[in-house]
Amino acid sequence: MDAVLAALAPALRPAFSLWGSAVTWLEVAAFVLALGTVAMNIRVNPLGWPLAIVSSLLYVGLFWNSRLYGDASLQVFFAVVAVWGWWQWLHGRQDDGRPLEVRTLAPRARAGVLIALVFAWPATGWFLKRYTDTDVPWWDAFPTAASVIGQWLLGRKYIENWPTWLAVNVVSVALFAYKSLWLTVVLYAIFLALSLLGWRAWQRRLAVAAA
Repeated sequence: MDAVLAALAPALRPAFSLWGSAVTWLEVAAFVLALGTVAMNIRVNPLGWPLAIVSSLLYVGLFWNSRLYGDASLQVFFAVVAVWGWWQWLHGRQDDGRPLEVRTLAPRARAGVLIALVFAWPATGWFLKRYTDTDVPWWDAFPTAASVIGQWLLGRKYIENWPTWLAVNVVSVALFAYKSLWLTVVLYAIFLALSLLGWRAWQRRLAVAAA
């Protein structure tokens, strides 16, 4: 990874200063692409997935440079899963054989998702605490574990992805503020608002489909 960071050195130079901390060109590029990704997701537009791939790969370098190893590893996962999500939105099928549509989880499946998070969060936090030098293992672990679940829900067009991202974004705003990644703080604050907008937009889609 040191070789990758060395190659990214020009992009890690300051573009401007925000609230007393330098904002790098890498963070600026990742910021713009990430906003485009969520905008496409709200519209259920599959073009959001290739934007997600590029944005995630840029954030790998940014987060690793800030010793947020859980979030950096998560972005690698995002890039890989975005390929799967892109395919799902273009060719995926529901259990009844129809193309994927915006839908809700059954109550039993929703409980399973919550149980998965209850186990995944502490397991991820323990791993980060034991095997990395991060100074925020448990706070880094929550968005890491919850985002894995959120990405699966999004790829399968379950509306529950939006409240999952809402929780991720709340924790992430505090985490990135602690790390003085201020442009990313702004990004995740915008994500908070977009999570609510996305939730409402997908609810409207469900209402129209039901009618």
